[in-house]
Amino acid sequence: MQVWNRTIASFLKLFLQSNCPLCQRSTPDEFCQNCAQKLQKFHFPDTRNLKQDSVPIFAWGAYGGLLKRAIAIMKYENQPQIARPLGRWLGEAWLLQYGCDRKLTVVPIPLHPNKLKQRGYNQAALIAQSFCEITGLKLKQNGLARVKATEAQFGLSASEREKNLVAAFELGQDFHRRPDAPVLLVDDIYTTGATAKSAVQTLRQSGIAVSGLAAVAAAVKGS
Repeated sequence: MQVWNRTIASFLKLFLQSNCPLCQRSTPDEFCQNCAQKLQKFHFPDTRNLKQDSVPIFAWGAYGGLLKRAIAIMKYENQPQIARPLGRWLGEAWLLQYGCDRKLTVVPIPLHPNKLKQRGYNQAALIAQSFCEITGLKLKQNGLARVKATEAQFGLSASEREKNLVAAFELGQDFHRRPDAPVLLVDDIYTTGATAKSAVQTLRQSGIAVSGLAAVAAAVKGS
């Protein structure tokens, strides 16, 4: 019976294979083994913690090369499944650094409803879901709402990014009652910190403590 079950499992795994979004090789996983190994090269060998206006930023890897490409494909080429391994790797790194005894409420950085309708999913929310499956932390997908349809951040200076994101967020429906634990924001990338700063300000102005932000990738000078 066990042999039969293994045979059926092997057959299903073969039948359900798809193409790796990075190289198009056939694979039963989100990435083929070769691309997964290449992506691991962007993982910071020592856990990278940054500071932005006293808010800790926890990042899994360096924003560049194949990792940058994977995130772009996830967001702009309708490949939401990429969020699952990225969130899992972020969660595993978090557990190695902090363990599982911290009481935090995880809130993904939201998309504006127009962008969400256009894309069909919020990559930060998918990453946060996978992250919470690994860490066991409580997820509040609608802790924040994006109420300002900002222009694309790409190509803007740091000051222009901050101005672009003024009053971009408000509390979401999950926070009609104040959470009983500090918030950990989750996003796909951290670059200038303008998005994180705006989200943190919105939460703190409502009396909600913010522990920091966890991102899959961070743009770090010299990394």
